[in-house]
Amino acid sequence: GFEGPGKSFQPPPFCLFTFALIFQWHITTLFENDRHFSHLSTLEREMAFRTEMGLYYSYFKIIIEAPSFWNGLCEIMNDRLTEYPLVINTLQRFNLYPEVVLASWYRIYTAVMDFLGVPTKMCWTVNRGKDLSPVESCEGWGDPASFYVAVIFLLNGLMMSLFFIYGTYLSGSRLGGLITVMCYFFNHGECTRVMWTPPLRESFSYPFLVLQMLLLTYILRYLSIYIYLIALCVSNIFFMLPWQFAQFVLLTQIASLFAVCIMGYIDSCKLQKILSVHMVSLVVCFILMFGNSMLLTSYYAASLVVIWGILELTPRVFKRNRSQVCMWVIEGCAWLVGTVTLKYLTSLAFGVADDAHIGNILKAKFIGYKDFDTLMYTCAAEFDFMEKETPIRYIKTLLLPVVLVVFVVIVKRVSIFIFLQVIYHALQLLAYSVLLFGWLFCKIQPRTLVFAILALMAIEGSANLQTQWNIMGEFSNLPQEELLEWIQVNTRQDAIFAGAMPTMASVKLSAFRPIVNHPHYEDAGLRARTKIVYSMYSRKPAKEVKKELIKLGVNYYILEESLCVSRKKPGCSMPEIWDVEDPANSGRIPLCTLMSQDSRPYFITVFENSNYRVLKIPNE
Repeated sequence: GFEGPGKSFQPPPFCLFTFALIFQWHITTLFENDRHFSHLSTLEREMAFRTEMGLYYSYFKIIIEAPSFWNGLCEIMNDRLTEYPLVINTLQRFNLYPEVVLASWYRIYTAVMDFLGVPTKMCWTVNRGKDLSPVESCEGWGDPASFYVAVIFLLNGLMMSLFFIYGTYLSGSRLGGLITVMCYFFNHGECTRVMWTPPLRESFSYPFLVLQMLLLTYILRYLSIYIYLIALCVSNIFFMLPWQFAQFVLLTQIASLFAVCIMGYIDSCKLQKILSVHMVSLVVCFILMFGNSMLLTSYYAASLVVIWGILELTPRVFKRNRSQVCMWVIEGCAWLVGTVTLKYLTSLAFGVADDAHIGNILKAKFIGYKDFDTLMYTCAAEFDFMEKETPIRYIKTLLLPVVLVVFVVIVKRVSIFIFLQVIYHALQLLAYSVLLFGWLFCKIQPRTLVFAILALMAIEGSANLQTQWNIMGEFSNLPQEELLEWIQVNTRQDAIFAGAMPTMASVKLSAFRPIVNHPHYEDAGLRARTKIVYSMYSRKPAKEVKKELIKLGVNYYILEESLCVSRKKPGCSMPEIWDVEDPANSGRIPLCTLMSQDSRPYFITVFENSNYRVLKIPNE
């Protein structure tokens, strides 16, 4: 439990277990309802892990199928399949520690169960009908995909226990913890996508963010006891290691703490201790990821150094009688300018351009900047602005109104001591939509009113849950299944493939063939390769495209006609994206359209079905 001056908090184990179990059952049920995952074949389960998910899972598969754990680890650290002909350390590039840990657990689990003679899975034949061949489907933790997904859901179930602890601790009441959990459930579709895309990196990181924020809040409320600073450091590491975008979340946190400090609600000594913890955890992650330079050249790392410098220099440079508001402006501007400048200089010094696209994405959002890489992001729904319906959904569940009312009342009524935490959490709220303030009602409102509001929340919240439970589906992708089976039977093991990023992840995972591009787009070299590969969807001459593909060593190109004609929104079809990048060829017929009609003389069609066409690239 947590202890502080004059109070002790011990979370009830039964409640923690219950909330973890309910949430784990909830997301497992949603995932099963959506895909009928338990009745899929091994190949179908692998195909269900689309895009990045399939890429990440492929490394888990490599380790569990290797002769030993260390052989598998060595193989992914000297990977020759992902970016042929390059040999890369995927632990350095792809935040793969979750797969390493889960693969070790799987190997231990199956070894122990085999030694004890306990069966770990049950298999049967599934008749798929519609002239499709029957497939074998296995269920149980002995099945690799089932084990992988089950552990992720278990981890996220434990996260719900952390939410309960968080709410209970901050409110001083179990009712506060209950409201926190219920608000999360009622707005579940807005809070996470783990039930639809379990292998994505945030599925592993999110629970450790909740733990990290809980520990940080305790440190802000009480003394900076070293055991809690060490725990904060560990939670930082566990949060950053699995997810490449964790640094941006921590950047907002550090910025919020700095704002709290310059307004006088936290002393600089305590903030420097917290900064030290962040610096140590950043260095540890840098080492564990074999010198991933993006960590040291990030805005987060620059911000840590700049804030430390401001805390050290401000008392020496400025006199105390200067206007408080003036000081806030000076220190805020110093932080902003210093962070951007230091980040630019470190990127220049290390020669890192991997995150250069981030600035271009921001420019695209606010000033209409366009280039190939930027459009590849901004045309995706995940990188679009927040939907107009999102705040309406928050209003319907009363979450947004309650947050605003609670914040206003607390600002007026609570003491400066508590206000410190409120300011910090409010700034975090502005930074990335923190949805956890329901518990604060316990401090300022009668319990009857709290229950009344919770009941009103439940009206729309239960409707949201029912909508999710009503989602019923069954995964099937027969065209891709035919493609992968054809590749396994009709191509050499060392045949090199290129194509759309999502499909390449499946080719690597299920056909185990070398590929030249993949969905992990946060690398400058990979973005350049992908641009060459996607030139098949441009209006360039076939001869020019073939020449560039041969330079990459490609033997087969997988053409998807849907990419040639699909248009998510105006200006976002692949030919339209290429018109921005290559205006000289604008107006010509897209090469992909020509290839769909007749691939000769530069390419040879060796396989085709309703979705895919495999083009063999003859040598010059």
